[in-house]
Amino acid sequence: MTILLSTLNARYAHASLGLRYLLANMGALGPQTRTQEFVIGAKTTEVVERLLAGHPRIIGFGVYIWNVEETTRVVAMLKRVAPEVTIVLGGPEVSFETNEQQIVKLADYVVTGWGDITFPQLCAQILDGPQPLMKVHAGVQPPMAEIALPYSLYSDEDIAHRTLYVEASRGCPFKCEFCLSSLDKTAWPFPLDAFLAQMEDLYSRGARLFKFVDRTFNLNVKTSMKIMQFFLDKIDAAPEDPVYAHFELVPDHLPEALKEMIARFPAGALQFEIGIQSFNPEVQALVSRRQDNAKAADNIRWLCEHSQAHLHVDLIAGLPGEDIASFARGFDQLVGLGAHEIQFGILKRLRGTPIIRHTEPYKMVYDPYPPYTVLATSLIDFPTMQRLVRFARYWDLVANSGRFANTTRVLLGVRPFENFMAFSDWIYTKTDATHRIALDRLAKLVAEWLQVTGMARDEALALVASDYAGNVDGAAKKAANTATVAPARQVRHLAA
Repeated sequence: MTILLSTLNARYAHASLGLRYLLANMGALGPQTRTQEFVIGAKTTEVVERLLAGHPRIIGFGVYIWNVEETTRVVAMLKRVAPEVTIVLGGPEVSFETNEQQIVKLADYVVTGWGDITFPQLCAQILDGPQPLMKVHAGVQPPMAEIALPYSLYSDEDIAHRTLYVEASRGCPFKCEFCLSSLDKTAWPFPLDAFLAQMEDLYSRGARLFKFVDRTFNLNVKTSMKIMQFFLDKIDAAPEDPVYAHFELVPDHLPEALKEMIARFPAGALQFEIGIQSFNPEVQALVSRRQDNAKAADNIRWLCEHSQAHLHVDLIAGLPGEDIASFARGFDQLVGLGAHEIQFGILKRLRGTPIIRHTEPYKMVYDPYPPYTVLATSLIDFPTMQRLVRFARYWDLVANSGRFANTTRVLLGVRPFENFMAFSDWIYTKTDATHRIALDRLAKLVAEWLQVTGMARDEALALVASDYAGNVDGAAKKAANTATVAPARQVRHLAA
């Protein structure tokens, strides 16, 4: 082994698509190249020991917002114990504001942007000369047909145990200023026949869970339908052997032909991630987000009522120009539309994104450390932002988990944001924690809150027990046996 490609994934289940793209495109250097993945939280000395075990001459790291701090420590240690090894960085976190970063100062070279062609070329120069003169190399974007697809590099273990990330296109034509894809000029599709051939090969090897990372899967509806037809054919041919596909949809672009196809998917086969981010037109205009809110709402409602797809809808708190009242209205609207999961995120200032232009006018204060979360704005002060952070965490535990489906409907009432914020504030005063809350304890706390808001004790216990099969307290199971709602443990839909 001469070249080692590595990264620290957020979880074991996340197989790195980026490393596999690089390996697939190494050309003549392919036989000398290997990949080695780790998970964040690993001990730095152990990572370094394993990286050096094969005596590589070059180590390339994929650097992302979730792993930059740990990767910096790994690179720093490598430079101390093996200074002869050449370190090359790539990935979105080091592709912008490059000169400001400690990890870049430690490394030998950086490839910004697309690395499929530029990284192999750089490695060839490092190994055979002439030696590169520049430290930072802007990635060259090749024609899409010239990029070797990486899907054969998913191992049998990957297929059996990990999420398989795939992409039918790269880029995005939209200019939402909080997103790195706003820097793209358009979306570039891969040749569809070649892509589907690789999907066929993955399926034949046993792959059943496909997560598409395309930013705008339904931008070209004809292409979307051909891809969805691929999965429908598999489902129709073997309904007893379920397949699961995850797509990110543009919320206001759902023509009738695509709706008809979506309606054909059975339960448990399809998940859509839909970015609403904000329903406030003034905020949308401020961050250059184009969205027909009425169409988006109609489409979400249609998907909830007429399809069996699982909907994961995103909102962002802390956008410039949006106050709590505005965010609450958007949240309540989404709850009313019936989305299965509302991913309540806090704005992050990703390196290179145009959102930085609002820093002074809207007094945007960001955490200086990854993931660069907004701490305060001109309309939301720091204590209130912290309440929103806790709201988001408790929302995941109670609502998005699916464990308290019946209870959540009652808990939210007619003013979902206001009611859940009150619950969030209360549970924080009771626990002083947002993590490591055991499920049994959480169930008891939910039942206690229902009583605080006026529900009779037996009724509260029965409601929680109708969702949660654990022992809320000694009376819960007895109450559940007589509850009007049939006891049922809610299982969260598989989410990639």
